[in-house]
Amino acid sequence: MGRRKAGFRKNHFFSHQKRHQKDNAVPPQQKDERKPYNDIIRENEKFIEYYRKQGVCKPEEFDQFIATLKTDLPSTFRITGSKAVSKKMLGVVEGELIKECVQQSGDEKPPNMFPLPWYPDKLAWQLELTRKDIRSNEAYYKLHNFLISETEHGTISRQETVSMIPPLVLDVQPHHKILDMCAAPGSKTAQLLELLHQNEEPIPTGYVLANDVDNKRCYMLVHQAKRLNSPCVAVINHDSAMLPNMFETLPDGGTQQVQFDRILCDVPCSGDGTLRKNPDIWMKWTPANALNLHGIQYRILRRAAELLTMEGRIVYSTCSLNPVENEAVIHRMLVEANGALELVDVSRSLPGLKYTPGMTSWQVSSRNLEFYKTFDEVDEKWTTTIRPQMYPPKEEDKSKYHLERCIRILPHQQNTGAFFVAVLQKVGAFTSKEKKTEGENLETQNVESNKREFDERLPQNQRKRRRKDIYREDPYVFFKEDEPIWTDIKEFYHISDKFDAQCLLTRCHEGKKKNIYLTSAGIKDLVVTNQSTIKFINTGVKAFVRCDNKNMKCAFRIANDGLESIYPYIGTCRKVNIPNEDLIVLLTNNNPQKSPQISELSQSIQDQVEHLSAGSCVLIYTEKAENSKDAPMQIHISGWRGTTSLRCYTTQHSTVHLLRLLGGDISKYDISKFKKKIEDDEEIPESGGTLNPAKDKNEQNE
Repeated sequence: MGRRKAGFRKNHFFSHQKRHQKDNAVPPQQKDERKPYNDIIRENEKFIEYYRKQGVCKPEEFDQFIATLKTDLPSTFRITGSKAVSKKMLGVVEGELIKECVQQSGDEKPPNMFPLPWYPDKLAWQLELTRKDIRSNEAYYKLHNFLISETEHGTISRQETVSMIPPLVLDVQPHHKILDMCAAPGSKTAQLLELLHQNEEPIPTGYVLANDVDNKRCYMLVHQAKRLNSPCVAVINHDSAMLPNMFETLPDGGTQQVQFDRILCDVPCSGDGTLRKNPDIWMKWTPANALNLHGIQYRILRRAAELLTMEGRIVYSTCSLNPVENEAVIHRMLVEANGALELVDVSRSLPGLKYTPGMTSWQVSSRNLEFYKTFDEVDEKWTTTIRPQMYPPKEEDKSKYHLERCIRILPHQQNTGAFFVAVLQKVGAFTSKEKKTEGENLETQNVESNKREFDERLPQNQRKRRRKDIYREDPYVFFKEDEPIWTDIKEFYHISDKFDAQCLLTRCHEGKKKNIYLTSAGIKDLVVTNQSTIKFINTGVKAFVRCDNKNMKCAFRIANDGLESIYPYIGTCRKVNIPNEDLIVLLTNNNPQKSPQISELSQSIQDQVEHLSAGSCVLIYTEKAENSKDAPMQIHISGWRGTTSLRCYTTQHSTVHLLRLLGGDISKYDISKFKKKIEDDEEIPESGGTLNPAKDKNEQNE
């Protein structure tokens, strides 16, 4: 294309038409303004006719089903954290906040607040509160602020009720390699990480690989994962239907393709099960949505089956009511697998959950609501959008596929959104490579031969792209055996030889290393082996932060984010047991320039830090459980021993959380329009010195 002439103006010859249109534009007061959700008409005749015809529920329940869909969705949340901390938090929720809400209801009937009957240990709650309720009642407003603050800290996860089900039925164990194929925005990924850490090991041997096709949504995913401070998660950015093979290193130095133990496929869908949360779908809904999505949903599920190990488990889920997106995809997959996959009955694993068994017969409709019982009846003009694979099994084959083992959750059953869940297990060879391996013992192949074999199974366009793409993300530079800065850190904190320092990484090859991150051995191997072909967005939890201080022998302090993972390896010389009263004093002091003097603290603290050199340390608070059979609650906090003072590093949300657990006063942090807020312009920074948002942002990008 030649160079434009001087004075050239793009679309110059049409500019007069634009000016004319602008002059004759409709006045602002006459324009149709966007309607708020309250004004959206929750009606769609096609929707009602379609699902009445499909028979998604019993005829006598259909009116209640539709009526519930037209109401707002209740709020729900989960309590996370270690067993002892989550139990203490449950006591705060149940014994203080909920109780106060009930007492302040007065003569009015208190709102329905209850633990979900099928979620373990009463750690998930449903609140039937509206925004109007929250604005009009101080106790509800206090509960609302509690949820926001604890969500930021990571102790509470606000998640829709039905969204909690897929990770539970996946049956995650700490040694499992888990793949979340369509992970954003990340609530289920966070739940998978919680289940991975259920035995409270510092660093489990398993890991979670969270993938999403949308680059921007991947960063939402990173934010969710960071709240849980796990070294066992990595976020990648790929098309799930064409997710490249990944490789791992064997003990003998060879390599093999990664086969995942558990895979979650929460696939893109029409979302008509979320009508209570997204009422604008009422106006947009059409039967064509499901027809257009069926293909990509099947391709994602098929790719999951290829990446699954033998005896591994896939959970396929959607927030759709449509059988074309649900049972039709499962049936198509089972037919294709030819016995290699089977549906698992997980109904007993969630006692108390009300659901409807999967549909075994349905009809397929055109966008004009013309129903066809078989593909042979389909009008020729619809044969490109309606495909034979969308139809149910024949009557004589229904018992073969057990589609009734799928789980359908309808909104009127337990006042939730609508959802579909199916659990598949691999019981036989699915890919050509697996079928080949069944009858013979193959020698271990090297990376190049494995990649070559996989390239032949990929679509042509994907093969070309994998060879040409060079990802420009910041590198993941893992420590070497003789890493210079590690010697000082190890000596200062007396870190055990059992700690694998080669799992530490930075994000730059040269220059001053500001932050040091920690990953599990499995994640490290995954990154190192696949960094040239897989687009890793984020991995690692911050373990050490540079803190240049003339009084400190080591240039790095311990970060709260990764403290739980490295705590067992830190020597006792940098650990300080702190009583309840002293910890409350440190937490309530919000001026880092005037940290509490050691001489003002208890004699126990003075004795412990007398010979402790200046620098970073670990503060340990232990509280006995009410039940002698339960383990005590132990909290670890990154602290700083100054020349004459002692302080702790906590964000404001963490400070409020800890004070709440310790029974301290949090009134100065309570933001309520019902009573005057105590003015306090100073905030508690995450690190020493005054709070600097720009600096914090730069640290996150390192």
